[in-house]
Amino acid sequence: MNIHSIHHAQLPFRAGDEAQIRRFYNQLIGLTEFHSSGPAGTPLRFVAGHQRIDLVPTDNWQPNAIPSHLAFEVQGLPTLRNRLLSAQVPLEESRPLVGYLRFYVKDPAGNQLEFLEPDASQASTV
Repeated sequence: MNIHSIHHAQLPFRAGDEAQIRRFYNQLIGLTEFHSSGPAGTPLRFVAGHQRIDLVPTDNWQPNAIPSHLAFEVQGLPTLRNRLLSAQVPLEESRPLVGYLRFYVKDPAGNQLEFLEPDASQASTV
């Protein structure tokens, strides 16, 4: 058996905050929502490359106290950064990573997300 990819990641959010979650993941980050017919309380699903992000409404939701996060490798990080700043989403940019441009944000449910892109200015020339 070989594991070749992650199929999806699942993150919780407070039931009733679907509109905020949709706006953040679709309009601000630019992920496409994968629509599935289901009753209220059905997870919101977004496509990220060949993977999926499932956001599950939770009645007894509590913010995650553990500093875990989901990381997205992106193309066009400065554009995403500017879009998030224009929407007044706070960015955390104090943790450099050699060879990458990156920042962290929290989604409306408090889930920490990392966005990174290889730093072309640090690419080695051979």
